[in-house]
This record gives sequence, C-alpha cells and structure tokens, in this order.
Amino acid sequence: MSDQLEKNGLADPEQYAQQISSMGFHEHLQRPQILGEMHARPFLPLKLPRRIYHFAFMTDSGQSDDDRAAITALAEQRGAAPPAADARFHQFDFGPWDLRWEQHAEFTTYTWSTSQDADEPFARPNPIGGEISFRGPGELIAAVHLCCISRNALIRNLGEIFHPQSLCVIEAAEKSARVSTDFQVDPVGLTRILIESTGLTETRAGRLSQRVLEIETYRTLALLGLPLARSIRSDLDRMEAELTGITGEIALVEDNQQSQALLRRLGSIAAELEAQAARTTYRFSATRAYYSIVESRLEVIREQKSGHFPSISAFFDRRLAPAIETCNAAEKRQIRLSDQLARTTDLLSTGIQSDLEKQNRDLLQSMNRRARMQLRLQQTVEGLSVAAISYYVVGLVGYLAKGLKDVGVLPAKVGPGIVMGLAVPLVILIVWLAIREIRRRVHKPEDDEHT
Repeated sequence: MSDQLEKNGLADPEQYAQQISSMGFHEHLQRPQILGEMHARPFLPLKLPRRIYHFAFMTDSGQSDDDRAAITALAEQRGAAPPAADARFHQFDFGPWDLRWEQHAEFTTYTWSTSQDADEPFARPNPIGGEISFRGPGELIAAVHLCCISRNALIRNLGEIFHPQSLCVIEAAEKSARVSTDFQVDPVGLTRILIESTGLTETRAGRLSQRVLEIETYRTLALLGLPLARSIRSDLDRMEAELTGITGEIALVEDNQQSQALLRRLGSIAAELEAQAARTTYRFSATRAYYSIVESRLEVIREQKSGHFPSISAFFDRRLAPAIETCNAAEKRQIRLSDQLARTTDLLSTGIQSDLEKQNRDLLQSMNRRARMQLRLQQTVEGLSVAAISYYVVGLVGYLAKGLKDVGVLPAKVGPGIVMGLAVPLVILIVWLAIREIRRRVHKPEDDEHT
C-alpha cells in the first residue's frame, strides 16, 4: 500500500507520523487507520481491452488468517511483494496477470485480470486450473466473468451472448460505456458482464469495472438473508398461533396456578424467539447494508436506460427488492411478536399480582381476626386468673383471721368470716393491679421498639 501512496505523491504513514511528532503534536493512536481507510481500496486505472475474473468467498476470522498466509505464499512463489501484515487490500503484478486481493468483514475477494485474448468477449471462459491457479479461502459466494472492450461499433446481437429473457442493458458513466448482463451463470458457473467503452478513459474504466463487480458481489451477499427469512416463517407462524391461544385463555383463568402455567408457556415462547433473533439479527442487518451499497453503486455509475432493454435498477426492483422486503418483513414480525409477548406477559403478571394482593389481604384479615380472638381469650384468662388468685389469697386471709381469733387478737364479735368478706374487694383490687403491672412491663419493650 505504501508503494501505491508513493506513486500518487502521498506520504507513507510512518513518514507523516514522524512529521507530526516533530511539530510537537501528539497524534491520536487511530488516526493513521482512519486516514488509511479512506484510501484502503483505491480505484486503479484499467487499460482496455481486459478480461476479468472476480471471485468472492465467505470467510470468518480463522479463514481470513489462513488466507493471508496463503496469499503471502502465493506472492513469494511468483516473486512478488506480499501484502503488509495489517493490509486488507493489495495489488499484485504476476506478469500477464494482475491480482487484486481484498479482505472485508465477512468475505474476501480475488480479482484476476489480463489483456491477453481480451478482444473477443468471453472467448476464454474459464482460466482456473490453466492460466491461473489459487486456493479459495472459504465458500464461494460470487463468481464473475467481466469483459471490458473498446470497439468502433457496439455489439448488436447481445442475445447470442446473454439470456434474452433476463438481459439488462444500460448506459453508464455519462453514456461513455454500455453495460450488459443477464445475472445468470454460464456453463462454467460464472456470471457474465460486458462493458463496451464508447469513450472511457483508463481511470474511468477502472472505476466503472470495480463498481459493476461490487454490484454483483453485494447483490449476491444481500440475498443471503432470504433463505433464512423463509426458514423461520413456520416457527413464527407457530409462535404467533400459540400466543393467540394463550391470550384467549387469560380471560378464562380461575386460579393462580393456571396463571402461572400460562406464564411459563409465555416464557418458553419468549426464550425461543430471542434465540431465533440472535441467529438472524446480524444477517438481516447485513442484508439491508449490502442492498444499500448496491443502490448507491447504481447511483454512482449514473445508470441510464439503453434502447428497449430493461435497466439493472428495473430488474432489481422486480427480482431483488421483493427478496429484501421478505427479509425486512421477517425481522418486523420478530419485533412485533416480541412486543406482543411483552404486553401479554405484563397483562398476565398484573393478574397474578392482583391475585397475590387479594390473598395477602385475606391473610391479613384472618390474622387480625385471630389476634382479636387471642386478645379476648387473654382477657378472659386474665379475669379467671384474678378470680383464682384472689380466691386463694382470701383463703389465706381466712386462715390468718382464724388464728388471730384463737389467740384472742380479734374482738369477740368479729369472726374469721367477717374478715374474709371484708378482704375480698381489697384482695381482688390488689391482684388485678399486680397482673396489670406485670402485663405492662412485659409489653413495654415491644412498644419501645416500635417507637
């Protein structure tokens, strides 16, 4: 990448970092990466005629590391400089063939091009295993055979090269080129695209060819969400039907056990939906992003209708846009179902909470009744206790009075019975006051704690 920068008169990242430091500035750690990202995949001039073979492979992080090692080995084998350790783009010069290597977030592309035998479109359909050879880093997702030619007259019989029923023809780059394709695979498994120059410079030819390749690549990647959207449709139908049934059963709930059972069923549906969303969210988001890139590339090439042929945009509106809307609809169903689950769960939880509050209220009322009964019983027991204790105390007073009578302490007219009768009110009063004081002292610590 630094070689390309030097060719365009730009500074190498290490050189400008030293210049920034010499000025006394402290550069942000990620500034070189941010600046480099704007020029990470430059448009390179393309001298016509040219035949190009473009391959895109799905690659995860492990496959990307293996691919970097493989592309380095391929460069060393052919005597070319390997890419830098952190490079995500590199242009190789392998004699008659050029290779443009790019690593993206979830895919890697190999774009081989040559001027040999490029005058006649698609005369050499498949160079793999013969003219060029390399190991694909992952599963192939897009394969394109692009021919860029420049002639005095445009090809008239495009139906002999492409499938007439899906043939799209446009004028691009301010009518300086005509682009034709049918978006179908040829006998060797490649999608054919033809660019006929009517006034392209090498720079504009490089830009147009790269953008056309990106349209086909991102179109294919955008459609990865369609099989997933179709596969989850039956599960969404089942979950929606089950939720509808549960919502109807809520009105017929008679006790808390039934409510708890319905709540467990709702939790099971919610867990299944969340697991499904975790599998699909990234792919559906990527589908929208890739489709947005396709639309932006079509806008950038300044597509215009050519003759009676449908344009690429019109073709995508009929074939690609419905697939994207299917993915969007599936994601919206997931979001809507999640919202319905949340509302139903809240409704059921409110009913359960109301039942619990009613049970708690009934329990408190029952406890209050029991407390009142215990209080009455306690008061009754206290009354009986006063009577019993007073009875025994009066009996003791009687024994005392009898003894005093025998020794002649009491007057002759005052007998033990009179003494006992007079002592009864006083004994009852003293016993009652004593029990009351005991009870007050027993309950005083509890009152202090509440205070």
